[in-house]
Amino acid sequence: MSRRPHAAPLVASALIAVTALALIAYILWPTWQGGPGGDPDRLPVTVGSTLFNVPPRAIRVRVQRHTGPQERVDLVFLYPGLGETERPARASAATLDEQPTAIDRIFVTLAAHNGALSPEDRLATIYPRYLEAQGTRAPDGLTATAFRDGTPYRNEDLFSAAAPSFAARCSRDAATPGMCLSERRIAGADVTFRFPRAWLADWRDLAANLERLVGLIGPRGQ
Repeated sequence: MSRRPHAAPLVASALIAVTALALIAYILWPTWQGGPGGDPDRLPVTVGSTLFNVPPRAIRVRVQRHTGPQERVDLVFLYPGLGETERPARASAATLDEQPTAIDRIFVTLAAHNGALSPEDRLATIYPRYLEAQGTRAPDGLTATAFRDGTPYRNEDLFSAAAPSFAARCSRDAATPGMCLSERRIAGADVTFRFPRAWLADWRDLAANLERLVGLIGPRGQ
């Protein structure tokens, strides 16, 4: 009975230690919600000192599927729903002769710009040096201007519009369908969208969906 007073401080110390550990665990526990298969709905990744929140299932390269700073992250989304998609099935000899299916994915690359010329400056100062003098304006407000032969962008066209603001550099349809690049800078990162040239038929919807994508993965206020 004389030993019981000595046990009280030990019990109190143990309770304090357990409480402290519980508090630390609560503070350090990830704040994102869990998704299917135990993956979080969003992974916070920092590209070029800019924080993005990306769905892990949209990350194309498995080694990039982690939180923290990265130099580049490659993503793919279903279009136009912008949902995540699993890796597409590989082509095989049995499918080579089949009719090609329509592309239903938009590819997005986040990359640190490291002080390189911004997409906006390239559009304003570099591309005009290589463009034809006159462009063709479509009835819906999109202007197409060809790059001159003998330039670094030969066999490509520049599509642009003022309202809404939109620009894309596109290869021409040949043995394979033409593809387009549309770029923008967000703080320390450049965001590049890759999509089929055929989608320009609904370029206003496309421009709106690019804005949606930036809202889904980009930092607040961008």
